[in-house]
Amino acid sequence: MRALVTGANGFLGSCLTRRLLEGGHTVRALLRPGSLPGGLSGLAIEEARGDVTEPATLPAAVRGCDLVFHLAGIRRATRREDFLRVNAGGTRNLLESCAAHAPGLARFVLAGSLTASGPSATGRREEEPFQPREWYGESKAEAERLAFSFAGRLPVTVARPPRITGPGDRDNLFFFRIVSRGFVLGLPGEPRPLSFIDVEDCARGMELLATHPGAVGQAFFLASPERTSVEGLQLEVARALGVRARVLRIPPALLRVAGSLADVASRILDRNLPFNRKLAEQALAPGWVCDTDKARRVLGFEARIGLAESIDRSARWYREVGWL
Repeated sequence: MRALVTGANGFLGSCLTRRLLEGGHTVRALLRPGSLPGGLSGLAIEEARGDVTEPATLPAAVRGCDLVFHLAGIRRATRREDFLRVNAGGTRNLLESCAAHAPGLARFVLAGSLTASGPSATGRREEEPFQPREWYGESKAEAERLAFSFAGRLPVTVARPPRITGPGDRDNLFFFRIVSRGFVLGLPGEPRPLSFIDVEDCARGMELLATHPGAVGQAFFLASPERTSVEGLQLEVARALGVRARVLRIPPALLRVAGSLADVASRILDRNLPFNRKLAEQALAPGWVCDTDKARRVLGFEARIGLAESIDRSARWYREVGWL
């Protein structure tokens, strides 16, 4: 089948593209004008140049496609309207184009997020109402609402991964660089549990959502049954890097101020810094845990890669490409 992947040159997108190609699919990658192929270099893909925020560029991209995987979006911004314009507005544009120009579409798979559901120390379930804590989560919740509003016109399904780890990830690189300098950032109080999934497992789960008949009209948390915490993740990084790191506990008020100042700096410098208000708010939540029962029960999906293996793979990759 021919699959369109938006955000195909990103962390998860390039991993998913490789998996689809290995499975015998033809992949059309939607790349923004002027953007580089990145992790797609050397792969036998069809290139479509366009932008989900520009509706006129989308009909040519979706025509003739059997599957659409929508991963394009932004994870860093200093304004709420930017998150909503790209993550929610871009989703609406792509849905409308698919409904009008891809009549034989077999599945529309949206990459959602646990952040749309909101924090939990015990485990979010798919049927619980959205309670996003920050702007990114708010935009992902709105994108999911929009996707299911097309359920009568398109076979829609949603993947809601938690924190994704593995080679190529830029978000967790922040922690790797802090730990490489001998520090683990922690917060006072009780541990804040965290769900995660390795990028390879996440790509496998999304491919399953595109083919499993029970996935249509449903959202699924794709996550490892193993849990950690932000501090635990960093300690795993220290082990993988062979670093003896000490825990530096940061008062919550200081973390919030630092996140706000980082957003101001991002606006002044006109570039999104790796630390920001979003990351601070996510770190201060009581936990980011999701329940994996529905994906296991309905789809037969279980993550296979544990945290230690995922972090080891990440560390090797960062060193190979010179990011550490």
